[in-house]
Amino acid sequence: MIENQPKIAPGNSWTMFTGLSFIVAAGMMAGGIYFLEASFAAKGFYAMAAIMLVHTSVTITKTLRDIEESRRLSNRIDDARTERLLMETGQSDML
Repeated sequence: MIENQPKIAPGNSWTMFTGLSFIVAAGMMAGGIYFLEASFAAKGFYAMAAIMLVHTSVTITKTLRDIEESRRLSNRIDDARTERLLMETGQSDML
């Protein structure tokens, strides 16, 4: 039978650390853009680039995680099929 793989969930302290790190980094970036000695249009372009960078980072992370989960599910399905085939073959040998 297929053994369930243990699910490793991040701890609360790690989750808080990553959330706080994101808030600090976003605040520093926003402050840097705000205090930048450039035109309003240039600051707008920098802000849009920063927002797009955060958005694409989240998107690529989720996509890579989804790919890994689909591979894991596909492997579990293949393992179950193989195990069922082996069990059926073993039963037919007994007859």
